[in-house]
Amino acid sequence: MTTTETATTTIGHWIDGARVASTSGNTAPVYDPALGVATKQVALANEEEIQAAIASAKAAFPAWSNLSLSKRQQILFSFREVLNRDKAELAEIITSEHGKVIDDALGEIARGQEVVELATNIPSLLKGEFSDQVSTGIDVYSIRQPLGVVGIISPFNFPAMVPLWFLPIAIAAGNTVVLKPSEKDPSAAIWLAEKFKEAGLPDGVFTVLNGDKLSVDGLLTSPDVESISFVGSTPIAQYVYETGTKHGKRVQALGGAKNHMLVLPDADLDLVADNAINAGFGSAGERCMAISVVVAVEPVADELIEKITERAATLRIGDGRRGCDMGPLVTKQHRDKVASYIEVAEQDGAVVVVDGRTVRPDGDENGFWLGPTLIDRVPTTSRVYTEEIFGPVLSVVRVASYEEGLELINSGAFGNGTAIFTNDGGAARRFQRDVQVGMIGINVPIPVPVAYYSFGGWKNSLFGDHKAYGADGVSFFTRQKAITSRWLDPSHGGINLGFPSNG
Repeated sequence: MTTTETATTTIGHWIDGARVASTSGNTAPVYDPALGVATKQVALANEEEIQAAIASAKAAFPAWSNLSLSKRQQILFSFREVLNRDKAELAEIITSEHGKVIDDALGEIARGQEVVELATNIPSLLKGEFSDQVSTGIDVYSIRQPLGVVGIISPFNFPAMVPLWFLPIAIAAGNTVVLKPSEKDPSAAIWLAEKFKEAGLPDGVFTVLNGDKLSVDGLLTSPDVESISFVGSTPIAQYVYETGTKHGKRVQALGGAKNHMLVLPDADLDLVADNAINAGFGSAGERCMAISVVVAVEPVADELIEKITERAATLRIGDGRRGCDMGPLVTKQHRDKVASYIEVAEQDGAVVVVDGRTVRPDGDENGFWLGPTLIDRVPTTSRVYTEEIFGPVLSVVRVASYEEGLELINSGAFGNGTAIFTNDGGAARRFQRDVQVGMIGINVPIPVPVAYYSFGGWKNSLFGDHKAYGADGVSFFTRQKAITSRWLDPSHGGINLGFPSNG
């Protein structure tokens, strides 16, 4: 939504190594969700600014891609130290614009830093292959080279971590980057750009372009942008994938989720209840790896619901800067949308056990509050079950057997993350082989892989052939060349222009 209101601060762009004020005249409000008021505004780029951002990255590419691996590596090491030194400052920024509690913001930064640390190993990650004497006097080897200008489009729920899923590897591999952050919480992106500059990154290698759909489409259609990395909802991920590939780009588009936790009768229900609270209500449920459905294999549902209810009552909901357990949702519009699903559940015959609409927060009454919500006996035909809610709403579906629970998970449109809680190793091993999901936790509720593995789901949770970070990230941000080489010995006996044979 575009607004002409003025706030204390207008957040512009980061182009050519400096903050740049926008001349578009269009802005959007940036709220403090715990206060319910716009404390800043963010510029929405016009076509001229979009082209200037891309042109800056394009101009910086030749020098950056030709810089030695060791010098790129040193900049990543320096950035790692700067990020670690100032992470508390970044956490405060995230909390002020997203609303998540400080500890959660620090956790987000820590997971992003894992990818920075992975990228410091770029000389090893870019090593090619070599085959000696494949034919007489002929060797074959491969090298990896950067793509050029790459675009990143990141969501509101992780304004630091998601950019850091892509940025460090893309930059270390020799690309230049244009990041389009969410309009809801854009300050973290500018902060990252300033810290990269402090670490020695040359101007133009990392650009921040603030904006709306016009900026997104500018990146998707520009002939100077070689790839797009996206995280967001499934409808937009599909649009990004289709539009980007139509314009000849390499695309990795991570979409939405509906993550299930399958609870077998032999599971430790205290452990399950603790993890259901953490995975369902952490970050106010605004994360694609949140557990949104507990699939309880009877006869454990009643006891489990009682334990989750007891724990939910102890949670302190309020301003993330006050040491609370859970903060507000990111905007009033999103809060109202999430709350509307509770009404849908009631209409569909589900039982609302814990109603987050009645929460009394430790914070300003104008904040975008919705407390933890637990809904039992959710019909699998209800929108509460089939749609990604992206808020602190935890549904319980009761099933009669492991097989019924597995079929329920596999029949869903999404395939991002899932978990099983059991003390039966055979059942867990069977589950990890049979479930049609990209990331699986065994007695682990949020199975986000460490940085040297790759993050991404199956089905409608991922569009494209490459997941984020890890080996997939290195492959995505580089192109491979295979080189066949022959250096003739002085005694070769003359020129031979024939096609080389396997002799």
